[in-house]
Amino acid sequence: MVGRIAAFIACVMCAIPFLIIAIYNKDSKEPINFWSGDTTLKEKVKNVKAYNREMALLYKRCSIAFLMTGIGMIVMPVVGAILLCFDCTLGIYLMYKNYKRILNLYS
Repeated sequence: MVGRIAAFIACVMCAIPFLIIAIYNKDSKEPINFWSGDTTLKEKVKNVKAYNREMALLYKRCSIAFLMTGIGMIVMPVVGAILLCFDCTLGIYLMYKNYKRILNLYS
């Protein structure tokens, strides 16, 4: 049971930064960066408010995915491990593709 709780806490610790980014940067005047700290977003993004709303939603979805993985770790560790592998591989790829779609939409 200790391993399940430790895995849950690790997943929650992964989810919290995404949730913080989503909540605190949603109404920002600066465009939300995608991990890389791209400073050219100020010139690229035309509608910052709509862009930030979409990016906040993207980060919230990522946070929810890690929270669900944490719950999966407590309920059934095998399912949680599969979800964690999904989050860290295909999930990151899907997040990047959504980011590029959002960037193209608001550029």
